[in-house]
Amino acid sequence: MIRVAVRELSPQTLVFFRSLLAAAVLIPFALRQGGLRRVFAHWPWLLAFTALEMSLPWLLMAHAEQRISSSFAGLLVGAMPLIGVALYRAMGEPYRFDLRHVTGLACGFAGVAALVGVDLSGSDLLGALEVLAVAVCWAVAPIVVVKRLPGLPGLGVAATTLLLNAVGFAPLAAFSMPAQVSPQTAGAVVVLAVVCTALALLVYFALIREVGASRSAIVTYVNPLVAVLLGVVVLGEPLTLGIVVGTPLILLGSVLATAPSLGRRAHGDAADLTAP
Repeated sequence: MIRVAVRELSPQTLVFFRSLLAAAVLIPFALRQGGLRRVFAHWPWLLAFTALEMSLPWLLMAHAEQRISSSFAGLLVGAMPLIGVALYRAMGEPYRFDLRHVTGLACGFAGVAALVGVDLSGSDLLGALEVLAVAVCWAVAPIVVVKRLPGLPGLGVAATTLLLNAVGFAPLAAFSMPAQVSPQTAGAVVVLAVVCTALALLVYFALIREVGASRSAIVTYVNPLVAVLLGVVVLGEPLTLGIVVGTPLILLGSVLATAPSLGRRAHGDAADLTAP
Protein backbone atom coordinates (compact mmCIF):
# COMPACT_ATOMS: atom_id res chain seq x y z
CA MET A 1 0.00 0.00 0.00
CA ILE A 2 2.83 2.40 0.79
CA ARG A 3 4.56 1.64 -2.48
CA VAL A 4 1.34 2.30 -4.41
CA ALA A 5 0.62 5.55 -2.57
CA VAL A 6 4.07 7.15 -2.99
CA ARG A 7 3.78 6.92 -6.76
CA GLU A 8 1.60 10.02 -6.66
CA LEU A 9 1.97 11.37 -3.13
CA SER A 10 5.04 12.75 -1.40
CA PRO A 11 6.04 10.90 1.79
CA GLN A 12 4.94 13.80 4.00
CA THR A 13 1.56 14.07 2.27
CA LEU A 14 0.99 10.34 2.66
CA VAL A 15 1.82 10.50 6.38
CA PHE A 16 -0.55 13.46 6.84
CA PHE A 17 -3.55 11.83 5.15
CA ARG A 18 -2.87 8.47 6.76
CA SER A 19 -2.76 10.02 10.24
CA LEU A 20 -5.73 12.36 9.69
CA LEU A 21 -8.07 9.67 8.38
CA ALA A 22 -7.06 7.20 11.11
CA ALA A 23 -7.56 9.87 13.79
CA ALA A 24 -10.99 10.71 12.37
CA VAL A 25 -11.95 7.04 12.73
CA LEU A 26 -10.76 6.68 16.34
CA ILE A 27 -11.46 10.05 17.97
CA PRO A 28 -15.29 9.63 18.21
CA PHE A 29 -14.82 6.29 19.98
CA ALA A 30 -12.13 7.76 22.25
CA LEU A 31 -14.41 10.66 23.22
CA ARG A 32 -17.24 8.27 24.02
CA GLN A 33 -14.90 6.13 26.12
CA GLY A 34 -13.60 9.16 28.03
CA GLY A 35 -10.22 9.57 29.67
CA LEU A 36 -8.64 11.81 27.03
CA ARG A 37 -7.81 14.42 29.65
CA ARG A 38 -5.78 11.80 31.51
CA VAL A 39 -4.04 10.87 28.26
CA PHE A 40 -3.13 14.49 27.43
CA ALA A 41 -1.60 14.89 30.89
CA HIS A 42 1.27 12.75 29.60
CA TRP A 43 1.80 14.92 26.52
CA PRO A 44 5.66 14.94 26.53
CA TRP A 45 5.78 11.16 26.30
CA LEU A 46 2.87 11.13 23.86
CA LEU A 47 4.99 13.31 21.59
CA ALA A 48 7.95 10.97 22.03
CA PHE A 49 5.85 7.91 21.21
CA THR A 50 4.31 9.67 18.21
CA ALA A 51 7.75 10.49 16.84
CA LEU A 52 9.13 6.98 17.40
CA GLU A 53 6.10 4.96 16.28
CA MET A 54 4.70 7.14 13.49
CA SER A 55 6.34 10.40 12.44
CA LEU A 56 9.92 9.28 11.84
CA PRO A 57 9.23 5.67 10.72
CA TRP A 58 6.45 6.53 8.29
CA LEU A 59 8.38 9.39 6.73
CA LEU A 60 11.61 7.40 6.51
CA MET A 61 9.88 4.28 5.19
CA ALA A 62 7.94 6.19 2.54
CA HIS A 63 11.17 7.87 1.40
CA ALA A 64 13.13 4.62 1.51
CA GLU A 65 10.51 2.81 -0.59
CA GLN A 66 11.49 5.19 -3.39
CA ARG A 67 15.15 4.14 -3.14
CA ILE A 68 15.25 0.42 -2.25
CA SER A 69 13.22 -2.67 -3.07
CA SER A 70 10.32 -3.69 -0.84
CA SER A 71 11.94 -7.07 -0.19
CA PHE A 72 15.16 -5.44 1.02
CA ALA A 73 13.13 -3.08 3.21
CA GLY A 74 11.27 -6.05 4.71
CA LEU A 75 14.54 -7.80 5.48
CA LEU A 76 15.99 -4.74 7.22
CA VAL A 77 12.84 -4.17 9.27
CA GLY A 78 13.15 -7.82 10.30
CA ALA A 79 16.19 -6.78 12.34
CA MET A 80 13.90 -4.93 14.78
CA PRO A 81 13.54 -7.80 17.30
CA LEU A 82 17.32 -8.25 17.35
CA ILE A 83 17.76 -4.53 18.01
CA GLY A 84 15.12 -4.76 20.72
CA VAL A 85 17.01 -7.55 22.48
CA ALA A 86 20.14 -5.41 22.59
CA LEU A 87 18.16 -2.47 23.98
CA TYR A 88 16.42 -4.51 26.66
CA ARG A 89 19.70 -6.04 27.77
CA ALA A 90 21.38 -2.63 27.86
CA MET A 91 18.54 -1.24 29.99
CA GLY A 92 18.81 -4.10 32.45
CA GLU A 93 15.24 -5.28 31.88
CA PRO A 94 14.11 -8.11 34.19
CA TYR A 95 12.93 -10.20 31.27
CA ARG A 96 15.61 -12.79 30.55
CA PHE A 97 16.43 -14.02 27.07
CA ASP A 98 17.62 -17.60 27.26
CA LEU A 99 18.99 -19.88 24.54
CA ARG A 100 15.52 -20.67 23.21
CA HIS A 101 14.73 -17.02 22.68
CA VAL A 102 18.03 -16.29 20.95
CA THR A 103 17.55 -19.36 18.74
CA GLY A 104 14.02 -18.21 17.94
CA LEU A 105 15.17 -14.72 17.00
CA ALA A 106 17.85 -16.11 14.69
CA CYS A 107 15.44 -18.65 13.21
CA GLY A 108 12.80 -15.99 12.57
CA PHE A 109 15.26 -13.64 10.91
CA ALA A 110 16.52 -16.47 8.70
CA GLY A 111 12.90 -17.16 7.76
CA VAL A 112 12.37 -13.52 6.79
CA ALA A 113 15.54 -13.62 4.69
CA ALA A 114 14.36 -16.78 2.91
CA LEU A 115 10.89 -15.34 2.47
CA VAL A 116 11.69 -11.96 0.95
CA GLY A 117 15.09 -12.74 -0.54
CA VAL A 118 17.82 -10.14 -0.79
CA ASP A 119 17.07 -8.03 -3.84
CA LEU A 120 19.66 -5.25 -3.83
CA SER A 121 18.91 -4.07 -7.36
CA GLY A 122 18.16 -0.35 -7.47
CA SER A 123 18.89 0.03 -3.76
CA ASP A 124 21.28 2.53 -2.20
CA LEU A 125 22.93 3.05 1.16
CA LEU A 126 20.74 5.97 2.23
CA GLY A 127 17.56 3.96 1.78
CA ALA A 128 19.02 1.05 3.76
CA LEU A 129 20.06 3.35 6.62
CA GLU A 130 16.61 4.91 6.68
CA VAL A 131 14.95 1.50 7.10
CA LEU A 132 17.41 0.53 9.84
CA ALA A 133 16.50 3.78 11.61
CA VAL A 134 12.86 2.72 11.33
CA ALA A 135 13.71 -0.59 13.01
CA VAL A 136 15.40 1.24 15.90
CA CYS A 137 12.42 3.57 16.35
CA TRP A 138 9.96 0.67 16.40
CA ALA A 139 12.13 -1.18 18.94
CA VAL A 140 12.15 1.81 21.32
CA ALA A 141 8.47 2.81 20.97
CA PRO A 142 7.02 -0.11 23.02
CA ILE A 143 9.45 0.71 25.83
CA VAL A 144 8.01 4.25 25.98
CA VAL A 145 4.50 2.79 26.25
CA VAL A 146 5.48 0.42 29.05
CA LYS A 147 7.67 2.79 31.04
CA ARG A 148 6.04 6.18 30.50
CA LEU A 149 2.42 5.61 29.47
CA PRO A 150 1.24 2.93 31.90
CA GLY A 151 -2.41 2.44 32.74
CA LEU A 152 -3.70 4.65 29.91
CA PRO A 153 -6.50 3.51 27.59
CA GLY A 154 -5.05 2.22 24.32
CA LEU A 155 -7.85 3.80 22.31
CA GLY A 156 -7.19 7.24 23.77
CA VAL A 157 -3.43 6.97 23.25
CA ALA A 158 -3.86 5.83 19.65
CA ALA A 159 -6.35 8.59 18.76
CA THR A 160 -4.26 11.28 20.44
CA THR A 161 -0.96 10.31 18.88
CA LEU A 162 -2.54 10.08 15.42
CA LEU A 163 -4.00 13.56 15.81
CA LEU A 164 -0.64 14.94 16.96
CA ASN A 165 1.03 13.31 13.98
CA ALA A 166 -1.47 14.80 11.54
CA VAL A 167 -1.06 18.28 13.02
CA GLY A 168 2.72 18.01 12.87
CA PHE A 169 2.76 16.99 9.20
CA ALA A 170 0.06 19.41 8.02
CA PRO A 171 2.50 22.27 7.18
CA LEU A 172 4.81 19.91 5.28
CA ALA A 173 1.94 18.32 3.37
CA ALA A 174 0.50 21.72 2.40
CA PHE A 175 3.47 22.39 0.11
CA SER A 176 3.22 19.09 -1.77
CA MET A 177 -0.50 18.51 -2.28
CA PRO A 178 -1.20 16.91 -5.67
CA ALA A 179 -3.88 18.39 -7.89
CA GLN A 180 -5.55 14.97 -8.12
CA VAL A 181 -4.85 11.32 -7.40
CA SER A 182 -5.92 8.08 -9.02
CA PRO A 183 -8.52 5.76 -7.43
CA GLN A 184 -5.70 3.27 -6.74
CA THR A 185 -3.78 5.85 -4.71
CA ALA A 186 -6.88 6.97 -2.83
CA GLY A 187 -7.76 3.36 -2.03
CA ALA A 188 -4.24 2.66 -0.81
CA VAL A 189 -4.38 5.65 1.55
CA VAL A 190 -7.76 4.59 2.94
CA VAL A 191 -6.55 1.04 3.59
CA LEU A 192 -3.37 2.34 5.21
CA ALA A 193 -5.37 4.68 7.44
CA VAL A 194 -8.24 2.43 8.52
CA VAL A 195 -6.73 -1.06 8.54
CA CYS A 196 -2.97 -0.61 8.80
CA THR A 197 -3.13 2.31 11.24
CA ALA A 198 -6.37 2.73 13.23
CA LEU A 199 -7.18 -0.95 13.66
CA ALA A 200 -3.53 -2.00 13.82
CA LEU A 201 -2.73 0.44 16.65
CA LEU A 202 -5.57 -0.89 18.78
CA VAL A 203 -4.35 -4.46 18.28
CA TYR A 204 -0.78 -3.28 18.91
CA PHE A 205 -1.59 -1.79 22.33
CA ALA A 206 -3.54 -4.91 23.26
CA LEU A 207 -0.57 -7.03 22.20
CA ILE A 208 1.88 -5.04 24.33
CA ARG A 209 -0.50 -5.35 27.29
CA GLU A 210 -0.78 -9.09 26.77
CA VAL A 211 2.81 -10.15 26.09
CA GLY A 212 5.00 -7.13 26.90
CA ALA A 213 7.28 -4.86 24.90
CA SER A 214 10.01 -7.43 24.33
CA ARG A 215 7.82 -10.19 22.92
CA SER A 216 5.63 -7.82 20.90
CA ALA A 217 8.61 -7.05 18.65
CA ILE A 218 8.29 -10.53 17.11
CA VAL A 219 5.32 -9.27 15.09
CA THR A 220 7.95 -7.94 12.69
CA TYR A 221 8.68 -11.52 11.63
CA VAL A 222 5.03 -12.34 10.98
CA ASN A 223 4.46 -9.13 9.04
CA PRO A 224 6.25 -10.09 5.78
CA LEU A 225 4.86 -13.63 6.04
CA VAL A 226 1.30 -12.29 5.97
CA ALA A 227 2.14 -9.99 3.05
CA VAL A 228 3.70 -12.77 0.97
CA LEU A 229 0.91 -15.27 1.68
CA LEU A 230 -1.70 -12.65 0.76
CA GLY A 231 0.16 -12.14 -2.50
CA VAL A 232 -0.12 -15.86 -3.25
CA VAL A 233 -3.78 -16.22 -2.24
CA VAL A 234 -5.22 -12.89 -3.40
CA LEU A 235 -2.96 -11.81 -6.26
CA GLY A 236 -2.09 -15.24 -7.62
CA GLU A 237 1.65 -14.69 -7.13
CA PRO A 238 3.85 -17.81 -7.38
CA LEU A 239 4.49 -20.02 -4.36
CA THR A 240 8.29 -19.88 -4.32
CA LEU A 241 10.85 -22.05 -2.59
CA GLY A 242 11.65 -19.10 -0.31
CA ILE A 243 8.04 -19.06 0.92
CA VAL A 244 8.06 -22.81 1.52
CA VAL A 245 11.32 -22.60 3.50
CA GLY A 246 10.70 -19.28 5.21
CA THR A 247 7.17 -19.93 6.52
CA PRO A 248 8.03 -22.74 8.98
CA LEU A 249 11.20 -20.92 10.06
CA ILE A 250 9.22 -17.78 10.92
CA LEU A 251 6.52 -19.72 12.76
CA LEU A 252 9.05 -21.78 14.70
CA GLY A 253 11.18 -18.75 15.47
CA SER A 254 8.16 -16.77 16.68
CA VAL A 255 7.10 -19.58 19.03
CA LEU A 256 10.59 -19.98 20.48
CA ALA A 257 11.25 -16.25 20.81
CA THR A 258 8.00 -15.57 22.65
CA ALA A 259 8.05 -18.62 24.94
CA PRO A 260 8.07 -17.96 28.71
CA SER A 261 11.50 -17.96 30.31
CA LEU A 262 12.49 -21.30 31.78
CA GLY A 263 11.73 -21.49 35.47
CA ARG A 264 9.53 -18.41 35.38
CA ARG A 265 5.85 -17.80 35.12
CA ALA A 266 4.73 -16.43 31.77
CA HIS A 267 3.90 -12.81 32.22
CA GLY A 268 3.89 -9.69 30.07
CA ASP A 269 6.08 -6.78 31.11
CA ALA A 270 3.34 -4.32 30.20
CA ALA A 271 0.32 -5.69 32.05
CA ASP A 272 -0.59 -2.24 33.28
CA LEU A 273 -1.59 -0.92 29.85
CA THR A 274 -5.36 -1.17 29.70
CA ALA A 275 -7.09 -2.73 26.71
CA PRO A 276 -8.71 -0.54 24.04
